[in-house]
Amino acid sequence: MKPILGSLLLLCAACHSSNEPVTRATDPSASIFLAASIETRPEAANGYKALEMPPAGMILNRKQIPVLCYHQIRDWKPTDSKTSRTYIVPPAAFDAQMKMLADSGYHTISPDQLYAYLLSGTRIPSKPIMLTFDDTDLDQFTVADPEMKKYGFKGVFFIMTVSLGRPHYMSREQVRQLSDEGNIIGSHTWDHHSVKKYGDKDWITQVEKPTRQLEAITGKTIRYFAYPFGLWNTAAIPELKKRGFLAAFQLSDKLDPADPLFSLRRIIVPGTWNGAALNTWIRRDF
Repeated sequence: MKPILGSLLLLCAACHSSNEPVTRATDPSASIFLAASIETRPEAANGYKALEMPPAGMILNRKQIPVLCYHQIRDWKPTDSKTSRTYIVPPAAFDAQMKMLADSGYHTISPDQLYAYLLSGTRIPSKPIMLTFDDTDLDQFTVADPEMKKYGFKGVFFIMTVSLGRPHYMSREQVRQLSDEGNIIGSHTWDHHSVKKYGDKDWITQVEKPTRQLEAITGKTIRYFAYPFGLWNTAAIPELKKRGFLAAFQLSDKLDPADPLFSLRRIIVPGTWNGAALNTWIRRDF
């Protein structure tokens, strides 16, 4: 069962005033900062590099932007429950939301840009927003991605590897294509079990092996993780850190004051929202 909509926000980067120059996604500053931070990480005992974080207060004091979370992009079925319709977004509604974002001057940012901003204040585009997708549903590739391309938007796709190649889910080739076209691929476990129930071996089965599989598919390092169901606990954070993750995304809980980068928050966009409703929420809360 998917989590339902709450008052879900992400502590992220700030919107800059209109008279400030804009740093586009092609600006290498974020990538340079990111590469430097990775290169200076000490080697962990298991061969991964564990990142040394700055004081949490510095990160907590950054301003916020909206980070949107999507699951299925398809028309509702008579069998869909009211709860299900919270996270099933009809294509017409998704199209209206993307058009509103484009018409309103929003720019999608990557997790690398967000990470660099939170750690060092690296500048990001005006009116930034992040679009994220969970669970590997095929309609994210066939419906959502083409619509985002109309506006030059990029997304972050958190992949559950057990479903790769199965009916109604993305194939390995489609995941690779998303990555090759500039979207970010993140890890979302093997089969969506909650990290709150993991034992030692589960971290290998649910996180290490799937992440390595995604790296083999994309040819890129996987740096970001999304908690299944948005559920997390503080015990999960050191496990993710020592496996080289830079940040992890949840849904409805408060940010962890000690490790805010590993409890970044998102909003599930309801299927009942059109572009105007999404715009109202953004203008009201940000």
